[in-house]
Amino acid sequence: MPRLRLHRSVAAGTAAVLAGALLSPAPASASVGSQISYETITSHDGTELAAKVITPTGTEGPHPLLVLPSAWGTPHLLYVGAGKRLAEESGYQVVSYTSRGFWDSGGSIEVAGPEDRADASSVIGWALDNTDADPDRIGMAGISYGGGISLLTAAEDDRIDAVASMSGWADLAPSLYPNETVDLQMVELLLLAGHLTGQPGETLTGVEEAYRAGDIEPALEMASDRGAADKVDRINANGTAVMMAHGWNDGMFPVSHLTDFYADLDVPKRFMLAPGDHATQEAFGAAGLPSKVWEDLADWMDHHLKGEDNGINEQDPLQTKPNNGRGDWSGHSDWPSLTGESQQFFLEKPRTDWARWRSSGAMGAEPATGWDYGFRTGISTTAHSGTVMLTGAVQQFFDVPTGVLLPTVDRHRAAVWSGPEYPDGARVAGAPEVTLTLTPTAEQQSAFVYLYAIDERGTGSLLSHTPVTLRDAEPGTPVTVETELEPVVWDVPAGHRLAVVVDSKDARYTSESRLGDRIEITSPEAAPSQVTVPFA
Repeated sequence: MPRLRLHRSVAAGTAAVLAGALLSPAPASASVGSQISYETITSHDGTELAAKVITPTGTEGPHPLLVLPSAWGTPHLLYVGAGKRLAEESGYQVVSYTSRGFWDSGGSIEVAGPEDRADASSVIGWALDNTDADPDRIGMAGISYGGGISLLTAAEDDRIDAVASMSGWADLAPSLYPNETVDLQMVELLLLAGHLTGQPGETLTGVEEAYRAGDIEPALEMASDRGAADKVDRINANGTAVMMAHGWNDGMFPVSHLTDFYADLDVPKRFMLAPGDHATQEAFGAAGLPSKVWEDLADWMDHHLKGEDNGINEQDPLQTKPNNGRGDWSGHSDWPSLTGESQQFFLEKPRTDWARWRSSGAMGAEPATGWDYGFRTGISTTAHSGTVMLTGAVQQFFDVPTGVLLPTVDRHRAAVWSGPEYPDGARVAGAPEVTLTLTPTAEQQSAFVYLYAIDERGTGSLLSHTPVTLRDAEPGTPVTVETELEPVVWDVPAGHRLAVVVDSKDARYTSESRLGDRIEITSPEAAPSQVTVPFA
């Protein structure tokens, strides 16, 4: 489809959502109206940025300012529904703009580079000069790309009092390259969206060319300046209040790297974690529809920009909702308090007996050492991590997890362990950890670790996973791997048990394990193979 036709089609669909938001009656509590205009904002280097400016009417200014950079591949229309509600219900001066290089904005895609952060500051400056915005009450918020730019700008522009990052990132490197494994689906989806909806800049073009040639280093070099994790000291120094919202199954920016960033923040902060994939929690709220995340965002901004005592500051800052079932939100004072006690399972030698899957590789309380177990690589098993942007959404909306039938996992191409039954159920809460000693038969080999909850028939639900790739390894030389799986809160039903699977192929990632090679897992006395599972 030609790019012009694609733009028109997407714009028409977005316009329909916008029309629904604009034609819906204002809430009974609304005390003001709003006026929406299309503006072209000249940025710091002369680049023209397209923006929707939503101005509250029927109330006197100055108004607190809220700047909303668009998400990757989306125009300024993304936030018009939410911006209209924020203007009418809370009196915000809202500026929603299309990020540089996308759609009707000029310039080229710079992947949240210095130009993008300077753009955000320029938009703030334009709003202060051309609207009745209050220079002493400024906030930024955004989904995905807009969330990342908001955090980065908060580190560089001390005028910003509060930010909200929804499905954003703090460090691009572990998202692009977790445990030295290329996140294939994430990278390809971002590149596709960039080409379809925008104009890649020199940096992104160079990164893509290197990536196509098998070189990930330029992408990692680019990422070093494009993550708020490396600028957390500046955010702390500025005193910017930070809110984040994220889905447990976010396939673009996994939760794990955000927990360290959250812990390092020494400012008023809030972290919301709930079922969902990338941006699926916030998408409907962006259109002006009811949304827990956007409601809390409004309260967050109202408290920190307007001084309202609305109770959000009295809640525990870490808010979580179980990834399965219909559990309620629960509050925690910090990340460590999410976990009560951890249970350590030592892994015994796996077996190839499919019929006796409950005992073919046990997870016990005592170290089991001296064994070795090898499996063939290069072909997928029925264990997998799902599909980016799809399986997490299915989990969120239909409570249908990424599954496995454990007896069907090929024991000649995977190692499988199962643990004891939980008669009364249990709640896994936190980041599981695994220790495995792998002996590769090639210099580059990948392995994928999955943690499941399994019922009495062997049907399993994926709780968490992680990829691992050995780079420049010496074939035949053991390598002990200690790593975390993705954090989760999951209610294990009564009568279910936990199971661990390790194989060599997953469609979400680029696997370096070739057909015909082998991986051997061992359990030496110095580093017994084990998995540690945190429970509430």
